[in-house]
Amino acid sequence: MQGSDMRALRIFYPYKHLLNPSLPKSLSIPRHVHSVIPLAAEQSSTLSDPEPEPEPTGTAPRVWSTYSNDRNGGQKKPTGVLVDIARSKKKGKEKVSWVCADCGHSDGQWWGLCRQCNAVGTLKRFSDGESEASVSEAASRSWLSQQTGDVRPLRLTDVNRGINQLKWRIPLYGPFGEEVSRVLGGGLVPGSLVLVGGDPGVGKSTLLLQIAALIAEGHDLGRPAPVVYVSGEESVEQIGNRADRMTIGGDELFLYSGTNVEDILNKIQPLSPRVLIVDSIQTVYLNGVAGSAGGISQVKECTSALLCFAKKTNIPVLLIGHVTKSGEIAGPRVLEHIVDVVLYMEGERYSSHRLLRSVKNRFGSTDELGVLEMSQSGLQAVLNPSEMFLSEQYSDSDFLAGLAVAVIMDGSRTFLIEIQALCASGSIDSRQVNGIQASRADMIISVLKKQAGLKLQEHAIFLNVVSGVKLTETAGDLAIAAAICSSFLEFPIPNSTAFIGEVGLGGELRMVPRMEKRVNTVAKLGYKICIVPQSAVESLGSQGFEGMEVIGCRNLKEVINSVFRTH
Repeated sequence: MQGSDMRALRIFYPYKHLLNPSLPKSLSIPRHVHSVIPLAAEQSSTLSDPEPEPEPTGTAPRVWSTYSNDRNGGQKKPTGVLVDIARSKKKGKEKVSWVCADCGHSDGQWWGLCRQCNAVGTLKRFSDGESEASVSEAASRSWLSQQTGDVRPLRLTDVNRGINQLKWRIPLYGPFGEEVSRVLGGGLVPGSLVLVGGDPGVGKSTLLLQIAALIAEGHDLGRPAPVVYVSGEESVEQIGNRADRMTIGGDELFLYSGTNVEDILNKIQPLSPRVLIVDSIQTVYLNGVAGSAGGISQVKECTSALLCFAKKTNIPVLLIGHVTKSGEIAGPRVLEHIVDVVLYMEGERYSSHRLLRSVKNRFGSTDELGVLEMSQSGLQAVLNPSEMFLSEQYSDSDFLAGLAVAVIMDGSRTFLIEIQALCASGSIDSRQVNGIQASRADMIISVLKKQAGLKLQEHAIFLNVVSGVKLTETAGDLAIAAAICSSFLEFPIPNSTAFIGEVGLGGELRMVPRMEKRVNTVAKLGYKICIVPQSAVESLGSQGFEGMEVIGCRNLKEVINSVFRTH
């Protein structure tokens, strides 16, 4: 090779023995350049690697690289051993993804905010190898190997053929079971994946342990059925101690403490349980998935593995999920998209009552609400939920000044709650509200000033909802106005009176949904008077309400004249 044919020189390694033997011996190399490798000449279409020479022992391996011209006139492409090494390293590189904790959107690059929901600070980094895509399915493959068959699309008319819808769900018996079944939509659906979330100490583990005991009794089957309760947070002895305190027994209720999903599925295989309970999803993990238990990728893959197990075996799986400081279930938002049902258990810190509500339900309504009470023997159903929202009744005494009863609905349940108001003279437009929307309270107070003629300008007004309930629907407007009038006029409201209605800006009373069901509930609880809008009286007709008088009013002035008139 002549010097004029050489296009460029490239430095690779500082070893003299790596010099290309095809270089002319007369070529002088500077002292600081120890190794050069020629590149292909412009006239040549390709330049093959020279025959390798025997390498001296104790020296570095020989590495060559060439450039070849594209025969179609394209750009020159690198070839040779160096390029092969670089390509092999690139194949083994892990894939890094950034997942939004709110909406579950995945992106290959960090942008500072989620490009799907525009949330800031929600992107979480995790990496997954090529083998993780099927890890969740492989976790249950050994269990399902004998059940996999020829699966074909089915007609819609053939799917439910021969299935009794009344006996399809797994029922939960007793007052406690009926309360939970109402929230689930009528019972536990076979093959469903249910996620239960709530604050620490609210009673999630107690709830699922009681559900496990009910199903293990097998009332609908006529014989006990196996149920497995798996905990990654407690030992078997600790769970057994809690069961003894709650007087829970049964020969078919099995306890297991473990955190490996594959191990859990292998251990329960001989039992063929009717229900599997995992406490909690943040403590279990899968082999082959990057990250520790509770990480984004682990939570997602473990949930997918349990979903695959539930759908293919028709065994329902109940999961417990931790919550963050904001009250949302910890982990990626996609977790709530994977499962079939999401239940939240709520409760005040200093109250024994618990509210179980559904925020997602593929098999029923999300408007249902279960009311439970925590006791020494576990969770008990509250037969009359209005008792927890009403204070002691002091019949027609001064204590009732500023108190009014509102009738609200949560889902299909009707509740009677107590509104408290206090008007203190000497302060100018000072207001404090608890459990009521501040903007709604300001509107009602302004309507009382303008339309009802109350001189509230020089009074401090305090509003409160008993038992820490948050009033969100407009059906409580009339009770709020009545409580303010009672405190301002220092006139007690009779304890047998309830209020239903929405207040408009003109002082008029408006209808609210499900008026007939609200009035029936008030009548069954023994109330004597119910104040409603005049339009509601016309829609209710002449039907009787067990001796209760229904009084219709068109505006706030008529309400004041009807309730606060002197006898």
